[in-house]
Amino acid sequence: MKTASSPAGFLTVLVLLPLLLVPPAEAQNAKGRPATQRPYVINSRTYYPIPSANGYEETGIASWYGGEFHGRNTSNGETYNMHDMTAAHKVLPMNTMLLVTNLRNGKQVVVRVNDRGPFVQGRIIDLSYSAASKIGMHHTGTAKVRLVALGEVRKINGKRQFTRRFDFDKGRYYVQIGAFTKKENSLRLQQKFLESGHRAVIRKARVHDRLFYRVQVYVGNSLRNAKRAEAALLEKGYAGAFIIAK
Repeated sequence: MKTASSPAGFLTVLVLLPLLLVPPAEAQNAKGRPATQRPYVINSRTYYPIPSANGYEETGIASWYGGEFHGRNTSNGETYNMHDMTAAHKVLPMNTMLLVTNLRNGKQVVVRVNDRGPFVQGRIIDLSYSAASKIGMHHTGTAKVRLVALGEVRKINGKRQFTRRFDFDKGRYYVQIGAFTKKENSLRLQQKFLESGHRAVIRKARVHDRLFYRVQVYVGNSLRNAKRAEAALLEKGYAGAFIIAK
């Protein structure tokens, strides 16, 4: 299967895909205050849905992970605890707080991103067992959910302001193009992309007691451009390709 000879080769073939961001007009009311849901208090800290185009909202399929990964390291170096309110997301910055709504039953939970995943195309978040249980999806395994990013605020001159600037477009993005149980297969695919001028890496991961070699291609520091690269690779026949952040 032929590949592009440079990053620009597959980054320029498609129209920029839109980010799932909250539009400013929908995020604020006439008085300039966030037209959002109630605040959420987690461990004595108060979080609000982030207004304006700097916010992040996404709808898709959630899954969950539990006992098999309990006690293992997460992507940010913490120890995974299936009883904590945490989650794995492919691209959001670590420690992002998310409001997760189960669209089937309306139940909600707030989680903190501390891991990467799910490593499956079409799924947008992996919840801890306890988080999945709280929104009633631990028995079904998956559910359609809506994600909304939350942030802490402080009052300045009587107005609420978020304590830090949110920019969900920035990061170090890769597109995973394959996962193999045989190392030689991953090396062949990696070499193919290296020879065409791409930066391709292999990352090992153990899932269900099987060792996988994941081949990932670096596509830059903009999520917008990464989405273009993902779409181009899918079009070129790399079924199952998806973006992951490091």
